[in-house]
Amino acid sequence: MKAGLVQLFTALQTLDDLDGVAVLVTSDEEIGSATSQPLIEDTCRGARAALVLEPSDRGALKIARKGVAMYAVDVVGRAAHAGLEPEAGVNATVEAAHQILAISALTRPELGTTVTPTVVLGGTTVNTVPAVASIAVDVRAEHADELIRVEDGLGSLAPHLPGAAVKAVAHSVRPPLERSVSAELYARARRHALGMGFARLDGTAVGGGSDGNLTAGLGVPTLDGLGAVGGNAHAEGEWASASALPERTALVAALVRELLEETR
Repeated sequence: MKAGLVQLFTALQTLDDLDGVAVLVTSDEEIGSATSQPLIEDTCRGARAALVLEPSDRGALKIARKGVAMYAVDVVGRAAHAGLEPEAGVNATVEAAHQILAISALTRPELGTTVTPTVVLGGTTVNTVPAVASIAVDVRAEHADELIRVEDGLGSLAPHLPGAAVKAVAHSVRPPLERSVSAELYARARRHALGMGFARLDGTAVGGGSDGNLTAGLGVPTLDGLGAVGGNAHAEGEWASASALPERTALVAALVRELLEETR
């Protein structure tokens, strides 16, 4: 990400006139852009294009991203002493186990949709029937209608145990960045790369989200992955190529210059 910032500001320094360019740098993208999303949408709504300097996928631009939604499924039961009168309680952890199976059943791998229960919390003390539990859910989908289907499914979850209650709450929803939104800008980028004698510029679809999902959701043409050439994101051995910085910087500058010329 820092390499992308270097490329961004170096590219802009090569341009004589920056009138019409907005630069937006956020710090909460990895946790869902909860505070920056309104700023992103206000800044980019109606823009000619959004160029996102997220890292590339080993050089390939990210021309499609799955939509990403994060939910918490809250389960409420009733506490009771686990030894004296467990029958008086409603076990929220047991209810959560039923809900995990129902949540997982919303997955549609044939459509590229994954619904993954992740962090599960429940109970208070070892000798108490749990009164509350929670399930974090990670949803990824290639198409907006699949995000809606999963949202409806989570909203329709019903308790299995008498006396239990279940509620799904969305914490972050990013629409997919579909290929149709990036196609024109990707064609431009490939043309510029060819004209500057660079290696073939590939494109790829990825499961991870970025703020490019938000601009794509506004209908703004969006091209992602213009940042560092590297790999092993979020893992041991994550790397970025210093030697690739000049080429990527020149590519970003060429795209911005051409887009500005067309809007004036």
